Amino acid sequence: MKKQLLFVTYPNDEMDEGLSYAVDLARTMNEGIAVLLVKKEKLMKKIEDMMAAVAFAEEGEHDTARGFLKGSASADEAGAEKNLLTIREKCQKAGVKVNIHTVSMDAVSAVRDFLKNTSGIDIILLSPSVTGEGNMSGGELKRLVKTASRPVVTMSRQAVVPA
Repeated sequence: MKKQLLFVTYPNDEMDEGLSYAVDLARTMNEGIAVLLVKKEKLMKKIEDMMAAVAFAEEGEHDTARGFLKGSASADEAGAEKNLLTIREKCQKAGVKVNIHTVSMDAVSAVRDFLKNTSGIDIILLSPSVTGEGNMSGGELKRLVKTASRPVVTMSRQAVVPA
């Protein structure tokens, strides 16, 4: 089994920040890359959409209610499809084999479960979107380092200096 790097990211607009580094590192180390797209559960948004749908349905606006229920799901699916294509294209251009996995849970649990079920992972790379903006606390990061039994590399965004 060929060794792989595990790149953990959220499927959002900033996903590209760490992807380039992860692909370059995989190419340099002559390894493949496993990408773990962790979807944060947006429970409050789903509840709000459901409540709005119920309100419209009660008033007889069934098409509007269906729109609320379908709208958020179709927007997420369209963005996810675009992200998958971006990942595949970058890896293909660099000559790096890629496996993409999508999960809906917190990043620490997702990595732990992935490592239990997958062998051949050398190193774990956490994208800036996972570690930045308070998305992962220091305690969660310590727990991940303890349970992973592999090197965990965190990435941060570069500071933009005004000219």
